[in-house]
Amino acid sequence: MSTQTSDTKAPGGFRVVVQKVGSFMSGMVMPNIPALVAWGLFTAFFIEVGWTPVPALDTIVGPMIHYLLPLLIAYTGGHMIHDKRGGVVGVVATMGAIAGSDWLIALRVEGVEEGLGQIHMFLGAMIMGPLAAWAIKKLDALWEGKVRAGFEMLVSMFSAGIFGFLAAIFAFYVLAPVVNWITGVLSGGVGFLVENGLLPLTSILIEPAKVFFLNNAINHGVLTPLGIGELDEQGKSVLFLLEANPGVGLGLLLAFTFFGVGAARGSAPGAAIIHFFGGIHEVYFPYVLMKPLLLIAVIAGGMSGVAVNVLFDTGLRAPAAPGSIIAVMIQTAGGDYLGVILAVMVSAAVTFVIAAIILRASRKRDLANADDSFSSAVARTQANKGKESSVLAGLAGAQTVATKAIERVVFACDAGMGSSAMGAGVLRKKFKDAGIDGVNVTNKSIANLDGTADLVVTQAQLTDRARHNEPDAIHVSVGQFMNAPEYDEVVEMVRAQRAGDAPAAAEAEPTAAAPSSDGDVLKPEYVRIHAGSVTRDEALAEAAGILVAAGAVTGDYLEAMKAREETVSTFMGNGLAIPHGTDAAKDAVLGSALSVVRYDGGVDWGDGDTATFVVGIAGKGGAHLEILQSVAVQFGDDAAVAKLSAAGTPAELYALLREGLA
Repeated sequence: MSTQTSDTKAPGGFRVVVQKVGSFMSGMVMPNIPALVAWGLFTAFFIEVGWTPVPALDTIVGPMIHYLLPLLIAYTGGHMIHDKRGGVVGVVATMGAIAGSDWLIALRVEGVEEGLGQIHMFLGAMIMGPLAAWAIKKLDALWEGKVRAGFEMLVSMFSAGIFGFLAAIFAFYVLAPVVNWITGVLSGGVGFLVENGLLPLTSILIEPAKVFFLNNAINHGVLTPLGIGELDEQGKSVLFLLEANPGVGLGLLLAFTFFGVGAARGSAPGAAIIHFFGGIHEVYFPYVLMKPLLLIAVIAGGMSGVAVNVLFDTGLRAPAAPGSIIAVMIQTAGGDYLGVILAVMVSAAVTFVIAAIILRASRKRDLANADDSFSSAVARTQANKGKESSVLAGLAGAQTVATKAIERVVFACDAGMGSSAMGAGVLRKKFKDAGIDGVNVTNKSIANLDGTADLVVTQAQLTDRARHNEPDAIHVSVGQFMNAPEYDEVVEMVRAQRAGDAPAAAEAEPTAAAPSSDGDVLKPEYVRIHAGSVTRDEALAEAAGILVAAGAVTGDYLEAMKAREETVSTFMGNGLAIPHGTDAAKDAVLGSALSVVRYDGGVDWGDGDTATFVVGIAGKGGAHLEILQSVAVQFGDDAAVAKLSAAGTPAELYALLREGLA
């Protein structure tokens, strides 16, 4: 569990753009790592210079790397933009890029280095897959709701097929030459660095890029295709080792183990094991972020490792994915084990020495705010990643051990009537299911935090504000209120506290029951189902329109809902978004009501989140809380969500929602 702080989300800015691009590219590559591992095993065992050469099985290696892996990446990127439809169109378009690249290589067109071998379209897939999906998504929006009944499937299938056809031609004649030219330039640049002994300088770019989660884009988008090109001539490539060397992170984490302070020191040994043997490099990024001067240490460590590999002329037979010492050893070319092991050891030693000097020099100053600095660094790393990470969330666990009995848990959000109410309902049920009594779980707006809470749960963007109002409480940051893993850790912490020697909990105040809701809060006419998709702003407008028609809000409420999304997303997880106004919009709320709209085509809620259910909220006097918390319980159950998604009519959907109140 992590007690984190995070900067409030602000739109725009180069840093934010870089983080989003890096996170998106990482999201395209990471799900396909198993396929890369499988290809690596085929390469390690069955190619001519492998452990057990089998010519027949060697024929699998080429098609996997040239077609299968780029197409998988293209499908994943397209799916992230526009679900399965986007994935399929992205694959068709990327096939055009692959064929176009091969055709250009065969013709030796101008702009391609003489002798440059077959180019594998990893970079092209990262571009064309999402681009084609985005384009078909925009086209779909043009005729959404305008197709005559009975012709929807015909239009859907033919529009995607025709667009995929045109996109493949575009990729063949336009994208392929561009990617081939870029690859040729990069190949020439790498050749220049190798010939002049400057390859270690690549660490100046690679190590900082990891912090922004651009490592997958650099490694698999650039280094992997170039490295595979070298395999045909040398049977190995040092390029596979530029980013994957686990010695850098090991040296940094060992330095924190001996010379760090607070939670960073306590968590470093476990993080070192996860990084070195598990291959999860992101686990050491927060340690760099909490003290950016440590970039000097990781860059120097990376450079020294590359220098040793160049000196010993070592290489791998395939990318090491994930970048653990185990994967590196499996893919090391025969006869290169000594050089690769030395490179890992040297990079670890250099990083350790420089990091130790930096940590020792600032030790007294670090002791003053060690835990806050580390938790903030963990939060920034998760923000860079763009989504929750169980590994990162577990880093700061050492600092969340409660020293006082946890009796009052408060979920806090900006307005205190939507996200927090649902989160409180979910955690209250988890305590009940775990057989833990005496914990008062409530929800409030951050402005109403009064210093009486033992533990406060907020979204990461709001933690700093909550900490200011509740300085003595334990603060837990979550990404999504519906199914955050931190909930289970809070429950386990309370269970362990009560089973151990912690102070016995005084009898807690009874949980305040939400005012009983009547049928006016959620009526059948407030529930709708749409077959297609809309934009987030269109979904907000529809939710606000229903609430206005219900007499629960004024027309000003829509702008308040939009303002809320600009600061903190109301996406909850499990396909659910619960838009509502900010705390400043109280004057626009006239009564209590909930609107429920299901968009079967999904709504892009931003940051890679897709909402299927949009529950608009207006609350006055708490009359809506009982239904809202029952919705939270339903959406915390995958089986219940499946039933809600399968409801054929608004009336059936309404009945299921009301049934959940029982």
